[in-house]
Amino acid sequence: MAVTRKPSMGRQKIEIKRIVKEDARQVTFSKRRGGVFKKAHELSTLCGAEIAIIVFSPAGKPFSFTHPRNIIDRYLSGNSHQANNMSPTPLVTDHREAKIRELNREYTEALHRLEAEKKRGAEFKKMMKENKKQFWWDPIDDLGVHELEQLSAAIDDLKIKVADRADELLLGSYLQGENPGMSSSGTSHSENSSTITFETKPTIIPNHQIHTSSLPHHHGYGADFGLYGRNGIY
Repeated sequence: MAVTRKPSMGRQKIEIKRIVKEDARQVTFSKRRGGVFKKAHELSTLCGAEIAIIVFSPAGKPFSFTHPRNIIDRYLSGNSHQANNMSPTPLVTDHREAKIRELNREYTEALHRLEAEKKRGAEFKKMMKENKKQFWWDPIDDLGVHELEQLSAAIDDLKIKVADRADELLLGSYLQGENPGMSSSGTSHSENSSTITFETKPTIIPNHQIHTSSLPHHHGYGADFGLYGRNGIY
């Protein structure tokens, strides 16, 4: 049984009239403009023709094929043999100028980006320098006078805090050694859990009885570090 095929409509001819929808009109303009420029390029390449095309979009934006100024000047002046056979054709010259302009634009944009990145780098470096903290174990070869003074003041403050903490620990250890049965609240506990409350008097430890050898050797501080108090060295 033969299969009946529907007659083909073939390539239908599009009715040439203004497109009502603005979006569809803009899309059609872009496609048709590209087609016109492609045909102009082929004609110029195959035949060596000098072509100038200027098109304005529905929104009023201009588009041109190559750089039509030379061709228009030749047309207005009536000199159709301005260029000799040995010189480049205006089409080649216009294409070269357009390429140079495009490269200049890209170069300018790259310079702007580079300057912006340099500025960001300088700001970041300044912020890091302002926020940088110099620790006592860091190298000091590259420090200036002002930075060394700040570091020295910080180390002095650290010595005072370490010495005060060491005094507290030594005093607590001494008191616990003198009164092993005492709790922190001043209460003595017997074996039958009965309690006797009494008052204690603070024990004064002479400075000569505190030895630097009693200090723990931690964090790089030992006997040579010295005991610093609020009023200097004991």
